[in-house]
Amino acid sequence: MKLPFAAVAACLVCLIIGPVSAQTSPPAAPAAPTGTVPVPATKRVTCLGTTQNLKGQDKRDQLQLCLAQARLDCLKQAIDQKIVGEARKNFIKSCLGGDGAEQE
Repeated sequence: MKLPFAAVAACLVCLIIGPVSAQTSPPAAPAAPTGTVPVPATKRVTCLGTTQNLKGQDKRDQLQLCLAQARLDCLKQAIDQKIVGEARKNFIKSCLGGDGAEQE
């Protein structure tokens, strides 16, 4: 049985936010650099994560829907902030977290 997309997205958000809210005190000493820098999850990565258990056409369809919804959310933000022209295009790309390759 397939879970509704909203339920999958909500679970993913819980997985991301849960560990962050569990950290209540800062470390006693600064952590030694390990060579890796944590990268915030982008909308693109989130979409890939929500479709990783699917295969074939179902995976492609759900990924395309997720990316379209993410782009729409970014566009709504740009409109609310009254960003226009080339700045809007750049804002949407940065909001999605990539090069905007899914835009056709």
